Amino acid sequence: MPSYNAPIRDYQFALNEFLEIQQYQGVVPGYDDLSIVDPILEESARFSQEVLFPLNQTGDEQGLKYGTDADGRGTVTLPDGFVDAYQAYVEAGWPSFACDPEYGGQGLPHVVNTPLIEMICSANLSFGLLPGLTHGAYTALHLFGTDEQKQHYLPKLTSGEWTGVMCLTEPQAGTDLGLLRTTATPKDDGSYAINGTKIFISCGEQDATPNIIHLILARLPGAPEGVKGISLFVGAKYNLDANGEMAERNNISCGSFEHKMGIHASPTCVMNYDDAKAYLVGEPHKGLRAMFAMMNEARLLVGMQGLGVAEVAYQNALEYAKERLQGRALKGAALPNKPADPITVHPDVRRMLLTMKSFTEGARILACWTALHVDFSHNHPDEEQRAGSDEFVQLMTPIVKAHLTEEGTRTANTAVQVLGGYGYIKEYGVEQYLRDARIAEIYEGTNGVQALDLVGRKLGMNTGRLLRRFFHPVEAFITENRDVPEMAEFTKPLYQAFRSLQQSSMWIAQKGLSNKDEAAGASADYLRLFSLVTLGYIWARSAKISLEKLGKFPPTESLRSSTPPQVGSNSSASLNSPSMGESDSGTESGGGEEIDSDFYEAKLATARFYLNKILPEHYSLIAKIVAGVKHLDMPEVALKSA
Repeated sequence: MPSYNAPIRDYQFALNEFLEIQQYQGVVPGYDDLSIVDPILEESARFSQEVLFPLNQTGDEQGLKYGTDADGRGTVTLPDGFVDAYQAYVEAGWPSFACDPEYGGQGLPHVVNTPLIEMICSANLSFGLLPGLTHGAYTALHLFGTDEQKQHYLPKLTSGEWTGVMCLTEPQAGTDLGLLRTTATPKDDGSYAINGTKIFISCGEQDATPNIIHLILARLPGAPEGVKGISLFVGAKYNLDANGEMAERNNISCGSFEHKMGIHASPTCVMNYDDAKAYLVGEPHKGLRAMFAMMNEARLLVGMQGLGVAEVAYQNALEYAKERLQGRALKGAALPNKPADPITVHPDVRRMLLTMKSFTEGARILACWTALHVDFSHNHPDEEQRAGSDEFVQLMTPIVKAHLTEEGTRTANTAVQVLGGYGYIKEYGVEQYLRDARIAEIYEGTNGVQALDLVGRKLGMNTGRLLRRFFHPVEAFITENRDVPEMAEFTKPLYQAFRSLQQSSMWIAQKGLSNKDEAAGASADYLRLFSLVTLGYIWARSAKISLEKLGKFPPTESLRSSTPPQVGSNSSASLNSPSMGESDSGTESGGGEEIDSDFYEAKLATARFYLNKILPEHYSLIAKIVAGVKHLDMPEVALKSA
């Protein structure tokens, strides 16, 4: 049977030591009392481990039930325990964490909410989809809704009493939303009649909440063709009366749900709108602007799904590897009193485990770093910092979405490999993680679309200003530490990879001016290169923090100057995860502060592994990038199957 233990200690490292969020207490609104962070981490862990994780396998096996109500409308019944778990989630106040207090929210920072999202995705990804898109609907209405719409919808979305869904995709219109056909006809009462069909609507129908709020893309009569003619509307499963309370049933129905490779406990619905009542959100024909407020938030959420699945897959692969006895270590028996050694003695198994570990811990910091800038972009008192943080989030969104989901699938697949034949068996759980993880590379904009967004929009935006939001801190860090002997093994590989990223950026920018296919053809490799360098920088900084904690060189005043939030300024590896309840046997005391030396030694070992065994992929990536698009060209006859 699989197990899960939330990575509390690693989140403490990310928040308190890497990002040093305490420095923003009393400075940035929402960061008023950060003493609550540890209690939130502990309670998030308890809820995820004790309430959600036990439902994960049973929900996958039981799946969903489709039926009809008295009026013939489609109904969806969630697996046993899911409705009760959702009610416990609502009663605990989790949905309101990062919402506006004016509408019942707690106004807490996104960076504090980020651990909860990962833990939920690790414990039960299907459950995570139930409330997952609600905050995206909340954000769109909060930014673009009328005062009446905000008063009617936001309090119930904030509390979690109602959920929200995004309704974009149609059978003929996926990535290309300009092809959508759903119509919105004005009515005399100021509402609109929505007619059309939407597909792939996560949790479009379910029995956990009495009402579901739909954010729907549709066309007004006479609207321009393509994306310039799309408007956004809000409707509900049950229409609202003048007081914002549920009234008569709307003409929204679930035609069916999809039978999928994974996330079996999450309904992916076909939704039919037959003169359904809805109201315009924002301006006519400006729906994409509001939709992207939801979509960009959803893309960051999907990145967390990849990370969450990767973490639980790694944990189970590690535990199996430590217990599974097979063969002997090549340099001599590690456990001579046993019939065989644990498979952790084998270099290839250690390679797989360290690859998983170095990804999950690095990606966790990237997720928190990005969430911190989401907070800054909304609430930082300095206007320049708000603008800089917004640009940083724009730059990192395709990287978080694409890299964390790609590596989430890869990590789940590696976990199956570590378990061998048992990994292919349902009882051990990891095959479900692989099935569940795969969708995250596809929805909310495929990873290919994220790569095109990075090179097509972000790379050249404002003459490369977005790139500088990341490049400048990396350059500053390398400059500050290049003459520090203890840091040479970390800064040298980072510098080499960073140079590849700079050169690739210049090559794409120059070639793309004359031939856009050159940029498009290099986009996937460029996004991966950018992602690897981002995690390389994170691991180099983590190594410096760990060296200072271990007293291996004196702490420096310059450390704060390259702390990631200020985007506008210029041995043998321990495989024990900090999330797995390791003992404090390595704790030392120095200067009145207890130092968990095992934790920091593991950080150093993992940094060495990542920077020397993962990051060197940049050499092959830049070679593929500059090879050019000509190698993708071939006659049509060559694309025919045999």
